[in-house]
Amino acid sequence: MGLAHIEGYQPVILVTGCSSGIGKALAELLWAMPQYRVVVTARASSLSALESKFSDNARFLIRALDVTDDEQIVDVVGEIYKKWRAVDIVINNAGISYRSVLEHMDEHSELHQLKTNYLGPMSLTRMVLPTMREKGFGRIINISSVSGLVAMPTMGSYSASKAALESASESLWYEMKPFGVKVSIVQPGFVHSESYRNVYYSKKAQLSESLLGPYSLYYRSITPFIEKLMKLSRTTPEEIAEKILGVIESENPPLWVPISLDAFVFNMMRRLMPHWLYYNVMFWLMPRSDEWSQKYPAFTAHEES
Repeated sequence: MGLAHIEGYQPVILVTGCSSGIGKALAELLWAMPQYRVVVTARASSLSALESKFSDNARFLIRALDVTDDEQIVDVVGEIYKKWRAVDIVINNAGISYRSVLEHMDEHSELHQLKTNYLGPMSLTRMVLPTMREKGFGRIINISSVSGLVAMPTMGSYSASKAALESASESLWYEMKPFGVKVSIVQPGFVHSESYRNVYYSKKAQLSESLLGPYSLYYRSITPFIEKLMKLSRTTPEEIAEKILGVIESENPPLWVPISLDAFVFNMMRRLMPHWLYYNVMFWLMPRSDEWSQKYPAFTAHEES
């Protein structure tokens, strides 16, 4: 039996990226649950969003944490160990999204994306695994996205970072199973929130969106398309937080946890449709993709010769 089921024990939960969206909804949910000791985190620049709603007490802490900063990870985890001697459950929720075609990404942007969505969560996970393994109990819950499975134009680097997170999580599931540490990947689809306002653009992407260029139509099509899908989505951050709580409280949580309807649909399309059909259908589902093809037709001179 895991520590979460020992009478009187309060498992320690560490959540990253709690200033908005899913992380904030999860913080609100855990705030009202005295059976857990909780540490909610956000970057220092966003910490005021948490401090305006919560305050430190005997079982709830608010801490600054930028997951791209290894020193901050060491400091926060060290403080928790010193205070409570454990981190039983880690929820890697912190993440960012770049809106840029591959040609417009630069090294700084790529590393920023990868450090936040993959390298940072892996660093935090490595910090807590030894004690989880030694106790024979622990939970690693990584918040991914359907984009880890389904890539879209202008979102390649975001999808790559989530795919990396998912692959590493799958490997970790095998590695930790004998030690009693459970690993889960939560896959939301489009969420009804304002997070689309917080996307990043590389410098070239910013120029391309505002000026005329080969990819300008991509940005002007995909950006409002994603905003519309998020506004139309019936899936709220609060619903996802409830699902994550279900994973926390499940004795045997699944590895893969698709949450919203679109996540299920994309998963089924990817698995059941022939690849050639899937990719062509996805291309024509992209907004104004027929105009992309008309403006930049594929080079066919070799076929005519």
